[in-house]
Amino acid sequence: MSLPSAQQLRVVIVLPVPLSVEPDDDEVAEVERTRILRIALLEAGYNVVATLPGDRFLPDRLTQIQPDMVVVDAESQGRDILEHVVMATRDERRPIVMFSDDEDTSYVRKAIAAGVSAYVVAGTPAEHIKPVLDVAMARFEHEEKLRSELADARNQLEERKVIDRAKGLLMTRQGLSEQEAYARLRKAAMDKGIKLSEVAQRLIDAADLLG
Repeated sequence: MSLPSAQQLRVVIVLPVPLSVEPDDDEVAEVERTRILRIALLEAGYNVVATLPGDRFLPDRLTQIQPDMVVVDAESQGRDILEHVVMATRDERRPIVMFSDDEDTSYVRKAIAAGVSAYVVAGTPAEHIKPVLDVAMARFEHEEKLRSELADARNQLEERKVIDRAKGLLMTRQGLSEQEAYARLRKAAMDKGIKLSEVAQRLIDAADLLG
């Protein structure tokens, strides 16, 4: 699968909640850092579609905007923002790149485990941002492929269990061999135009109902 180009990616920047009425030096510095990050993303060719506060409304805003990637810009409030972002992308997974100056390495591990595709130390040179985001996107797509393959394998296993149980019912109640039971299930599936596992499940459900 080829990765989308920077110009094709719709990026949302998530930052700390809005400034207080009288911002202190740290808050002013965060705004400037976010401005620099946004400029760096635009210069790298990314389509920055919105800059959003990391508050409880974030899930609804992301649902409306439907970005391809979420870039989190956070310092002291990084943990709170990440919680909102993870909740916002729980049902619709997206790559998350987090820029932070938090030196707590245990938190880095927790962030990656929570779904962050890349954790970047704040102050990364602008020319290094695009490679970081490219790697994050590649890693996300690789993990999604593995997740899909695992889900398929689990589904196939569950379907096999259902089919085996249905075959057992036919063998026990109608005195069929395993091959004959399978052939009957397969023919029913073909006649009805549905999956073999669905026929098997219907048989099981009927057997459970009749006792």
